[in-house]
Amino acid sequence: MALGELKGGIDPAGADEHWKTARTSLARIQKAFSQKGFSPDLFFVGAAIENSMADEIWDQLKKGTLSNAANLTNADQVASLCGWLCGLYIGCACRKTSIVP
Repeated sequence: MALGELKGGIDPAGADEHWKTARTSLARIQKAFSQKGFSPDLFFVGAAIENSMADEIWDQLKKGTLSNAANLTNADQVASLCGWLCGLYIGCACRKTSIVP
């Protein structure tokens, strides 16, 4: 299971506020699911990512707080995120049918 936040605003001036809102939402998601014994993969996608945000996102990726992240304006990062999401789906579908990829 994966849950994420998508922030599509492209104004760099508001990027930090978008990240703060997303970070808070992701923390609430993690807390609510952990109270029920679940640990979903969390991800963030943003259209405007400033350097300070990138540092914090990278730290969360290294710690495992975030499972994935992408800059919506970077095609390689979006492709990587899509591959990761498809891999989660394929893995889930294979487990349901007892097929190993």
